[in-house]
Amino acid sequence: MLSSSFSAVVSSLRAAGCVFAEDEARLLLSAATDPAELSGMVQRRVDGLPLEQVLGWAEFCGLRIAVDPGVFVPRRRTEFLVEQAAALARPHSVVVDLCCGSGAVGAALAARLPVELFAADVDPAAVRCTRRNITGEVFEGDLYRALPVALRGRIEVLVVNAPYVPSDEVDLMPPEARLHEPQVALDGGADGLDVQRRVAAAAPEWLAPGGHLLIETGRRQAPRTAELFANAGLVPSVAGCEELDATVVVGANSAAP
Repeated sequence: MLSSSFSAVVSSLRAAGCVFAEDEARLLLSAATDPAELSGMVQRRVDGLPLEQVLGWAEFCGLRIAVDPGVFVPRRRTEFLVEQAAALARPHSVVVDLCCGSGAVGAALAARLPVELFAADVDPAAVRCTRRNITGEVFEGDLYRALPVALRGRIEVLVVNAPYVPSDEVDLMPPEARLHEPQVALDGGADGLDVQRRVAAAAPEWLAPGGHLLIETGRRQAPRTAELFANAGLVPSVAGCEELDATVVVGANSAAP
């Protein structure tokens, strides 16, 4: 029975254009509790819903991160952002996951070392999802406006996976993203840097002396992101990982600790 179900699911997924049909079929079969649930899950996947939203979770940094329908799905490349942030954090550092989406970055950092974790997002669905994934405080609102004033000047590690896709390139993204993830999590404005500009400009007010801002960005955008950091008074550096096709710009608060 399992064999015949597996073959049928693989065939359906292949016909829908799923590149990793076999792997997805195994995950769907392991998640479904009965044939009716399996059929519904396969249909949602065939209709284009991201696999992670069908399953209800995404694997990220070795964790299962809850992902609700309509919430941005964490990408594997963002694991590099976690690595860079973990290298700068210390036990009990004040860490803020801004534009947190599902809260995957904050959850992965908290799993590596004990930190005082906060998260914020403008999307109410993302905030609800993050509250399922982290034990820290989660706030709803537009960037720093969401954060309590008591955090101003105390943040030691500020991690941000803000949208950085230029507006005229959003329609070129895979349908799973552009049709099933919130536009606010994808569209970064005309050059993809609108949210990054706002984050960088106010970061020195919120960072602790010697604190760091880390933003995931596109490889071709990295020089401009670094320029934004420098204009805000941060000391920028660029880190990249070819294996994950990931780029992170790090800005150090020049104020001495």
